[in-house]
Amino acid sequence: MNTPLKRRKVGKTECEVSVLGLGGAPLGNLFEILPETQALATVEAAYQAGVGHFDMAPQYGHGVAEHRFGHVLRAKDRASFTLSTKVGRLLKPAFGKDIRPGNWKRTHGFKIVHDYTYDAVMRSIEDSYHRLGMNRIDIALIHDVDVAHHGENYDARFKEAIEGAVPALQELKRAGVIKAIGIGVNEVGPSVQFAKNAALDCYMLAGRYSLLEQDGLEELFPLAEAQGFSFLIAGPFKSGILATGATPGATHDYRAASPEVVEKVNRIAAVCARHNTPLAAAAIQFPLGQKRVASVVTGAVHTHEIEQNVDLMAFEIPDDLWAELQKEGLLREDAPLPKGPFA
Repeated sequence: MNTPLKRRKVGKTECEVSVLGLGGAPLGNLFEILPETQALATVEAAYQAGVGHFDMAPQYGHGVAEHRFGHVLRAKDRASFTLSTKVGRLLKPAFGKDIRPGNWKRTHGFKIVHDYTYDAVMRSIEDSYHRLGMNRIDIALIHDVDVAHHGENYDARFKEAIEGAVPALQELKRAGVIKAIGIGVNEVGPSVQFAKNAALDCYMLAGRYSLLEQDGLEELFPLAEAQGFSFLIAGPFKSGILATGATPGATHDYRAASPEVVEKVNRIAAVCARHNTPLAAAAIQFPLGQKRVASVVTGAVHTHEIEQNVDLMAFEIPDDLWAELQKEGLLREDAPLPKGPFA
């Protein structure tokens, strides 16, 4: 195994995660069917490269990702890595059209039922143990309690989570079953609302704090500083465009990039080029300038992508690059900046 990546503490807990994590959505057959051997090799490559945190959810392939991660990781020294999974979606046996796979191109034979109640969360954790083939989960996250997923039912789902999911996870944490608890969402607004209504250790925020946008600096990050919770930042490449640059077909939030986004990415890439720095290195390291960010979680479907991401974390980025991005108005002036490489 290579030298492990640097680690940061999650909130006020004793749980520490590597600054680079592997996200499980792509390995659950998101948008494409992955051969089993390829998926397992990718998880193995991450572990061997020193990636020490692995994130998954029942939703990812309706159980596929948890099965794949568990297949590899249960053979490893359990003290050498941390894993997170999510609650709020129960998997129930189903057939044919009842499964509704959405963007998952091959799933297990289960349908998803949203349920943030106390009993459902307890069952979800138990089910994840079985899919993983493991008897410990380090971090449990309440999944997708946001407007994008629930629309006009958001307020009811939020109340359900506050009254059911949060107490369930707090009980499991007090019992020592889980080390840290939190939420996983794609929106800043619900994160602020949870922070004002629940005592949580970490927030997985996907796609909202990146080189392209620094949402949450006004209220969410100050709340984290005051309360002592951490962030797991997912989607640092914004689904691709900050990894490849504004090349033809590059996506932004899983859609074709708008002209405005293409222009901004091109300007950021030009600054990076002037400082002999890969755009992707700036993108993957930038969130770690925030001391409340514990880990940056990226997806991967090939072993070489793992190697690239570890190398990007080790890249020496000159301070002048960040200063120029701020001077050009491409980064907010109040955004904390990284200091040194993280591998």
